[in-house]
This record gives sequence, structure tokens and C-alpha cells, in this order.
Amino acid sequence: MVHYAAFDPRRPVVHGFFHDAALSWCVMMESLRVPSTCHCHALSPSERSWRWTRWAPAATRRPRMSAAWWQWVASTDSLTARLIAASERPFRVRLVHQGIERPRRDEALALGLAHTDVAWIREVMLMSGERPWVAARSVAPLDRIGCRRLRTLGERSLGSWLFAQHDLERDPIEVARVSPPGEGLWLRRSRFRHGGIQLLVQECFQREMAEDLGLSPT
Repeated sequence: MVHYAAFDPRRPVVHGFFHDAALSWCVMMESLRVPSTCHCHALSPSERSWRWTRWAPAATRRPRMSAAWWQWVASTDSLTARLIAASERPFRVRLVHQGIERPRRDEALALGLAHTDVAWIREVMLMSGERPWVAARSVAPLDRIGCRRLRTLGERSLGSWLFAQHDLERDPIEVARVSPPGEGLWLRRSRFRHGGIQLLVQECFQREMAEDLGLSPT
């Protein structure tokens, strides 16, 4: 099944570092909605790539993808570990944005949320030195455990924690081509479950990564 992602560049967002008490209050509010007055952040690289996204099972994209890209896009192990191994420069995570906001419609559908629900959203850039390699966007429903876990990561890698969980479950990977071509080349996403936590992880492979690793644009 193919899903289309609608993008709203002016969707409301609530910024800031939430104390546990404030976060618990948000979680208990079953009818929590985004306030009518709030701030909007500038478009991140991941948002520019995901304005209109056509998701499909990874296998259906295989004929259009080089073998080298397939090894990256279809891999089910830790992307963080792969990036660290491939990078000749120090690997780091740069936090771009995090906060409570309304997910895109395709994100809400993937997580079983109503289109009016809000979630904790974290966007980072996975860097090889000063070169951006992967723009990542994680979406977690506002439950007490999953929300706190994303909030407290800061500039640490989500993958390094996620793949250390013995009961981790991962749904099949979905893939999309960036259209129109921009900073990113290929997109992928999948839903992870660990205990009572579920979150949607989306990754956009950047042109700088292709240039540094000698990968073709397709």
C-alpha cells in the first residue's frame, strides 16, 4: 500500500524543555490539543525533504536503486553503527528540533493516532565531522515512558539505545524517493516497539553522504 504525506509548513509547535511534572500533566490530558497561539520553527532538512512523500515497501523500490544504496536503505541493523564504521571523521548527532507538535497525517496513521493528536517529535542530523549525512525524524505518542526517553536523549544517538533493547521489534521498512530532488536522495521509515514504547523513525540520506562515500545519486 502506498501512503502520501501531507505537509503543513505552518503547523503549530510547542518548544522547550519540559520538566517531568509538566510532561506527566500532558500525558494525562486525553483531549490534549495544540494551542491556538504558539511558535513555529524554521523548516528543517527533513521537513523540506518530506513535504510530499510517497511511501512504499522497500522491495518495490529495489529495481530503481543501486546495489550500494540498497545496502544502506534496506539494512535492518543499527544505522548509527554503520555510519560510525563508514565515516573517516568523528561521528556526532546534532539536535535540530524537538517538542510537542501535531504529526503529519501519514505519521499519525502509522502510529494509530487520530489526526488531531499531538506527539513528541525529535529531529536530528547525523554528522560525519561537519558533513550532514542523514536527517532523522522520530515521532513518539505522548505516553510517559516513550516521550521521556526521546526528550532526554539530547545529542545522543537514538539508535545506540534502541538497538541495545533485547525485546526490540521493528516493522517492515518503507522507502521513498525524495521528490523533487533536494538535499536528500532516499527516505526510509519504520515503526519500532519496545515494551510499552512505540515510535516512528524516519531517515533521509543526504547528498553529502553520497559524495563522501562515492554513492551514485540513484
